[in-house]
Amino acid sequence: MARTPEATDPARERAVDAALEILEAKGPNALTLGETASRIGISVAALQRTFESYDDLLEAIAERWFRRKVKIMEEVVASDLPPRRKMYEFFARRFVVLRDSYNADPVLFQMHSDLGNQHFEVVRSYVDLGDHYLCEIIAEAMADGHFAGLTIDEALSLINQMVAAYVNIALMIMIMDKLSEKKLAIIVDTIFDGLTAQARGADGLSGLRAA
Repeated sequence: MARTPEATDPARERAVDAALEILEAKGPNALTLGETASRIGISVAALQRTFESYDDLLEAIAERWFRRKVKIMEEVVASDLPPRRKMYEFFARRFVVLRDSYNADPVLFQMHSDLGNQHFEVVRSYVDLGDHYLCEIIAEAMADGHFAGLTIDEALSLINQMVAAYVNIALMIMIMDKLSEKKLAIIVDTIFDGLTAQARGADGLSGLRAA
């Protein structure tokens, strides 16, 4: 599960601010402990009292990036909305935040994406956290009779594939102008109205064939 230790510690926040300035000015490949320390005006040894390693700094950057998104997920899951609306809010609120960030500075948004791709092991815990919260919504939906015949893990995998464009940053960048809250609402309604384990003809052939 994602960690958010000392998220408001001034020394951590100051260092993350400096790291993000480097990312914006020079790109992800320029980001190092040395560059970060220099920008703050301290020695690397002093910075290492806050971040022992480069990976620790990356984790703090990831925490900053995901902080608002995690808050959104926690608020939605804790709400008393019905599962259908809750799932829509779960994806839509984060999508709006990401779209606003992209529109404000597409190049910087791409740099954040590149940094995350280069160090995916650092952000994996946040992906897992998102899946954890989504499973809670799926379980609520199942209790209301949705997703018949599927396990929670099966439903999770299918739903993640169906909404990938609204959570996968790399894919989002490619088709941002084609994404919208209205389309997402239709996708979520389709999930709730049609997602079951029942075979209804699509896989009823003996093999694939040209139309």
